[in-house]
Amino acid sequence: MQPRLTLVTLGVKDVAQSRRFYEKGLGWNISPLSQEEVCFIQTGGMVLSLYSRASLARDMEVKDDGARFSGITLAYNTHTREEVDDVMATAKAAGATIIKPAHDIFWGGYVGFFADPDGHIWEVAWNPQFTLDATGNMLLPSS
Repeated sequence: MQPRLTLVTLGVKDVAQSRRFYEKGLGWNISPLSQEEVCFIQTGGMVLSLYSRASLARDMEVKDDGARFSGITLAYNTHTREEVDDVMATAKAAGATIIKPAHDIFWGGYVGFFADPDGHIWEVAWNPQFTLDATGNMLLPSS
């Protein structure tokens, strides 16, 4: 497992309002992969994702009560679907708690969630729409 952080998802109250803040307020470019319910922003070799906090909690099957779920996930994207299972196994062997085992997801990818020893939740995902370069930097299409 390479040490890398590819995507940070912020669980937000209102995706459209947050999108306006980053796009209009900060002048950041929104990826054409963005949709009404999710927004992607290229940030160097990483991606910032804006997604409904309630939907994010539902995807992970955790309560949005502020105790265990902070509204933020860290993501480790993989080059292949099979690599998701390898990373999840490595994390479990290292002492992670599996929050939700790897599974097919509605947007066409394969994803699992684990928590590190301090409870920070990581998403491990293979997304056929995202490109990773040889060093693991995530690159979104620019147009």
